[in-house]
Amino acid sequence: MSFIQQDSEMELFRDNVKRFISEEIAPHYEAWEKAEMYPREIWNKVGEQGFLCVDIPEEYGGYGVNFLYSMVINEEFSKAGCGAVGGNMAVHSDIVAHYIVNAGTEEQKQKYLPKMATGELVGAIAMTEPGAGSDLQGVRTTAKLDGDEYVINGSKTFITNGQHCDFVVVVCRTNLDVAGAKGTSLIIVDCDKPGFSRGRNLDKIGLHAADTSELFFEDVRVPTSAVLGPVDGGFFVLMNELQRERLSLACGAVAAAEGALEITKEYVNERKAFGAPISKLQNTRFKMAEMATEARVHRSFVEDCKAQYIEGTLDVETVSMAKLSTTEMQGRVVDGCLQLHGGYGYMTEYAISRFYVDARVQRIYGGTSEIMKELISRTVLAP
Repeated sequence: MSFIQQDSEMELFRDNVKRFISEEIAPHYEAWEKAEMYPREIWNKVGEQGFLCVDIPEEYGGYGVNFLYSMVINEEFSKAGCGAVGGNMAVHSDIVAHYIVNAGTEEQKQKYLPKMATGELVGAIAMTEPGAGSDLQGVRTTAKLDGDEYVINGSKTFITNGQHCDFVVVVCRTNLDVAGAKGTSLIIVDCDKPGFSRGRNLDKIGLHAADTSELFFEDVRVPTSAVLGPVDGGFFVLMNELQRERLSLACGAVAAAEGALEITKEYVNERKAFGAPISKLQNTRFKMAEMATEARVHRSFVEDCKAQYIEGTLDVETVSMAKLSTTEMQGRVVDGCLQLHGGYGYMTEYAISRFYVDARVQRIYGGTSEIMKELISRTVLAP
């Protein structure tokens, strides 16, 4: 396929995503934000449209297309200010599905992936614990071997898709006699297993419609065949997938900044002060110029990172730079856009307020800005 054909097909795909958002998501989004949950059937609708797990192999229900198509979905939901839905979809399609594609057995792939692509099954990944955030080596949830089963005990928090998920990939300690990185495994737990329970849907300052939950495991028994990847090798499976996760967050950050700029452009051209649109004021013009430049520069960076990812050359330093720089930029741009809305920007009826509160977590999940700086510094300061 030529680049021209691919670009043309991708733009048609993008148009379909935009149309779906405008018809099926945007009209209901405010109500979902107030309810602090979007309906479970949205997963089925998204699956019916073919917007889940698009870049997994066709034999497992995907299209077999490249990473760029998945980012089209991610970016359009972010640009529309619908991150509570788009972000949860990204965890399902861009993280959980690819753990299974890249580390799962054939049996696991056949069991989960086709139904993930249709929305019949919703996936989650349970890493974070009440006492272990960015430090995955501090995980305390255990999975003890008992015959041909593992018995899981522990708790997780801040779990995306925690209320809707049908199965969850759990980060567990399977060997307590070695350091955390060497004794950690990933285990797939179906949510109908005895001993599994969901806590409350957590209250957040942003992404209100996204379900984010506590999960509890009390003597949950799963077969040894539920281990995803090598036993005691889960930490390295996690590390192998972090480039994709962090690049996905960077792409969403740029798209969200672009979306915030679009609605701010409309506002400043319509809003009048001193007898003229505020877009005529030099401060407004200069501020919009500065923010548009920031977004454009970062767009170029993430497009380069996408190309490197597809070529298999994207390294930890570069993707950490992308995640750090784009999410920090997103925070600056949405803050500046809100400021140009004046008092109305602080009102929830104006979409810019949602862009503002939704942006804050971008500098935290997927590895905090501070963790990104640490990772970058290891390469920058290497002898």
